[in-house]
Amino acid sequence: MATFLYNLGRLAFRRRHFVALIWVALLTFAGVGAASAPAAGTTSFSIPGTEAQKAFDLLEQRFPGASADGATGRIVFKAPDGQKMTDADNKATVAKTVKELGGGTEVVSVTDPFTTNAVSKDGSVAYTSVKYEVPGMELADSTRESLEAAGDDARAAGLTVDVGGDALEAGAEPGAAGEIVGIAIAAVVLVITLGSIVAAGLPLLTAIIGVGIGVSTITVLAKALDLGDTTSTLALMIGLAVGIDYALFIVSRYRNELAEGRDREEAAGRATGTAGSAVVFAGLTVVIALAGLAVVNVPMLTKMGLAAAGTVVIAVLIALTMIPAMLGYAGRKIRPAGEKRKSSKEHTSSDAATSQKQTKPNMGTRWASFVIRRPVAVLVLGVVGLGAIALPATQLELGLPDDGSQPTSTTQRRAYDTLSEGFGPGFNGPLMIVVDAKDSDDPTAAFGDVADGIKGLKDVVTVTPPAPNKAGDTATITVIPNSKPSSTQTEDLVHAIRDKGSDFKAETDAEVLVTGTTAMNIDFSQKLNDALVPYLALVVGLAFLLLIVVFRSILVPLKAALGFLLSVLAALGAVVAVFQWGWFSGLIGVEETGPIMSMMPIFMVGVVFGLAMDYEVFLVTRMREAYVHGETPSQAVVTGFRHSARVVVAAAIIMMAVFGGFISSGESMIKMIGFGLAIAVFFDAFVVRMAIVPAVLALLGKKAWWLPKWLDRALPNVDVEGEGLRAHDDPAKGSGSDEDRELVRV
Repeated sequence: MATFLYNLGRLAFRRRHFVALIWVALLTFAGVGAASAPAAGTTSFSIPGTEAQKAFDLLEQRFPGASADGATGRIVFKAPDGQKMTDADNKATVAKTVKELGGGTEVVSVTDPFTTNAVSKDGSVAYTSVKYEVPGMELADSTRESLEAAGDDARAAGLTVDVGGDALEAGAEPGAAGEIVGIAIAAVVLVITLGSIVAAGLPLLTAIIGVGIGVSTITVLAKALDLGDTTSTLALMIGLAVGIDYALFIVSRYRNELAEGRDREEAAGRATGTAGSAVVFAGLTVVIALAGLAVVNVPMLTKMGLAAAGTVVIAVLIALTMIPAMLGYAGRKIRPAGEKRKSSKEHTSSDAATSQKQTKPNMGTRWASFVIRRPVAVLVLGVVGLGAIALPATQLELGLPDDGSQPTSTTQRRAYDTLSEGFGPGFNGPLMIVVDAKDSDDPTAAFGDVADGIKGLKDVVTVTPPAPNKAGDTATITVIPNSKPSSTQTEDLVHAIRDKGSDFKAETDAEVLVTGTTAMNIDFSQKLNDALVPYLALVVGLAFLLLIVVFRSILVPLKAALGFLLSVLAALGAVVAVFQWGWFSGLIGVEETGPIMSMMPIFMVGVVFGLAMDYEVFLVTRMREAYVHGETPSQAVVTGFRHSARVVVAAAIIMMAVFGGFISSGESMIKMIGFGLAIAVFFDAFVVRMAIVPAVLALLGKKAWWLPKWLDRALPNVDVEGEGLRAHDDPAKGSGSDEDRELVRV
């Protein structure tokens, strides 16, 4: 591996014009394709194998033309104090609004609140429902704008009007200002770490090119593959973070190789062969984690994972080819590590002064030496600290965001609150009961029996009369719970109806299915919970095998996996504390607390595991390299930190800045993902990899690198530590390992 990548790096350095041309051409083709690509189609949310999805599919068959998957909008009217919606002037105003909506494009139907009993008991609130032909994400902008403007005349007449429903769903807004701040922080960190604007610009440039190609490709394929905006957002988030980090590691290693006295082409080859090998395997762990989301069997998650994995692959390829090419263009503008300014005096300084400068311990060396002297204390403090932060995760409540989780400044949230005031909290999460009486002798009687049976259940406020289809073999019944959609009481009601369904089946031969947004969310949460353990076993298992090959050790990969579990649990605990309990929520703009997004645990496991293994590979491969070259285990730990700690810290800060930029998003799901990933990177990089890892390695000593002889013979030698590159060493320059060992003793 190292030799192949060494040759690839030197080739890219020499043929930099050709390499740069290829990547610029790919970016151009992808950009042109994205600009001319058709608008993304439906992004329907389906969960194969669940009862809610089965009921939804049955509705499509038995109620053709009803646009079961079409978007819905609600215009909520509230009368001024002292008036009622049933007053003549207010009724006339609402009737005018209903008429205007009915003449709009893509509209299937508009209800009149005064004929559908959509007026609250006290007469203060009324609403009209609009049904559209297509899902919310597929609505034309003009249709959405017409819905938002429909209440203007009613507002002018003195009514309070707000709009809700999934028809307003226009896609996730990543928060452009936050992204810019994140990239700006990354740029500052890169300049400090790499010592020059040119060196800092390379990772940013190549990461932006990689993300541009990846996101543009997703846009081109969005229509054909049914990809939503969230897919692009995740690819942007992950691709930008790993793209900068991977390039940073190679550029940093290149500067170290220059400091060893190698010429620029040789240094580029060495950097690609050593740090590039770590990039390949770190990228593989991220790809495994993201692609493994397909195990959950939720199409939306599968597409998000595969799209982000594809962007990571592009980031790896760019790091291995375009970075060496850009290093060739940069020439002497990128200085060796430790060289602060270009002057003739520095080049003519004495060997003694140079040796003193090289042996001065840096922060990474001092920290590693401290941990090695007190490994037990550091280990206990790190584990106990993360364990305490993880405690809130034991109270994790899962759900999916609805209009009730929107900021209070939005019209969707105001409409949600007004409906809750006028009709009760359960009105925002109605349950749809589908009764399949095709095998029943008396379908009409079966429909009535089901409705009557549901009325007697706890937490039921309203049960509408059955609405049969034209064939008379299937009917829908709407049930309004007494509790809000995300409450445990509503979830209990869904299970109670389903439990009673077996009784209905025995009595009437009719099958009863529960669907609707609330039931779909409950099923989604359950499906993710059921898939979490198999997914974790698959991803951690595959990565564990991969790391055995990389580190040629059993205990090091095991320690890496256990450390990841600790950091992801702590991150989940922090997410629960902020988004569910409301701790420090004002600092990041969380206006409404509630259940954690259902996909958050499995999503964090996938993404955080891949990113955690990045730091493990980059940090520990340098230790492995030193150990293979003859250093003792303790010396190898210090050497690894001497060369890698500064860069790993910089990479973590950059990744946190990129993820943290998404916290400014107005979309609650994106905000939660950004915070969760940023805090997880902090815990994993600064506590697990920087403290727990060296403490464990110090305690294990040589046992850390133990591998059964039979397994050692069976495993392929990927040579991540670059042992095969010794054939290219200039004997006059040496390997520098004696100086490293002398530094350890200091």
